[in-house]
Amino acid sequence: MKKNRILFIFALILVIVGALFIVNRSYTTLDDKESGFAIQDTSTVTKIFMVDKENVSVMLTKEAIDRWMINNSYRAHNYNIGMLLGTMKDLTVRYPVPIAQRDNVIRRLASIARKVEIYQMEYRINLFDKIKLFPHEKLTRTYYVGDATQDNMGTYIQMEGAKNPFVVYMPRLRGFIYTRFSTNIDDWRDHAIFSTQLPEFESVKIEFFESPDESFIVKADEEGNFSLTTLANNQEQTYDTLRMLQFVASFKNIRFESLLNNKLEQSYIDSIASTPLAHIITLREKDGDEFVVRTFRKGSIKEIYEEDGAIMAPFDLDRLYAYVNDDRDFVLLQYFVFDKVLRSASYLQKKE
Repeated sequence: MKKNRILFIFALILVIVGALFIVNRSYTTLDDKESGFAIQDTSTVTKIFMVDKENVSVMLTKEAIDRWMINNSYRAHNYNIGMLLGTMKDLTVRYPVPIAQRDNVIRRLASIARKVEIYQMEYRINLFDKIKLFPHEKLTRTYYVGDATQDNMGTYIQMEGAKNPFVVYMPRLRGFIYTRFSTNIDDWRDHAIFSTQLPEFESVKIEFFESPDESFIVKADEEGNFSLTTLANNQEQTYDTLRMLQFVASFKNIRFESLLNNKLEQSYIDSIASTPLAHIITLREKDGDEFVVRTFRKGSIKEIYEEDGAIMAPFDLDRLYAYVNDDRDFVLLQYFVFDKVLRSASYLQKKE
């Protein structure tokens, strides 16, 4: 009797699980497998792979809510990731490609389209979004994004395995979306140089090579108290508390303007790097991470003289060059942004 009851309970569980699985499939199957490009809930997207016809590819992987990585090597720019996810969510079918144009469009897609694979976290059982069991990552969509229609108001696209291509658009966007599916790593790179919060700060050393007397180091002790020491004489100085707090807090969000690795000839980069340094900034965090920035003035002798020989300026007053990320990246900086962390020792010192 007891054995029969156990068998009955086990059979009942199997029936319930089977029914939930069938119902779940009926709720998650796309109505049209050829035109279901849009993703309703982009928060479930875990990975995006894109590759072009030159076999240049990029893999965007979600590590946390606001943290995506590029090819498991570089942090991705949150704004650009948000734009891509928004594009995937708002993709709207305008019309299927007419039969008379279909072959030409398919040939065009075969020659220039970018392949897009989208992976999402799904549940093997998902009943009315209330009962969710057995999560797993799944490739949910693979499609090919082509170029623009003749009026530049739509984009050709085709689902993998589908017979028919479609023209899609984004509401409220005048233009096409091909460029949003870039396979260029530089288009996805986060521009952050420093993102150190105040509790993470341990020390920063600023070396002014054109004004050595202004060089200094700021350190924080375990209680969060700061010390200011000038490097020229290795003496500790009193400092203006408000200015010091503003200076240290500035390191939470410092970004470069443009990544130049693939925009300038290496010979030109080498020539700039051979000029005298303007600054070296060395930031250390309490967990041991260290970030070093080496800057160079922007502008050559030819660029700073007018035809009649009158001096215009000793260097570009708006921008400068720098090596960041262990000298792997050569970037362009704006003084408007970087002046916050290029404070001199005399600026921080307390005035009598």
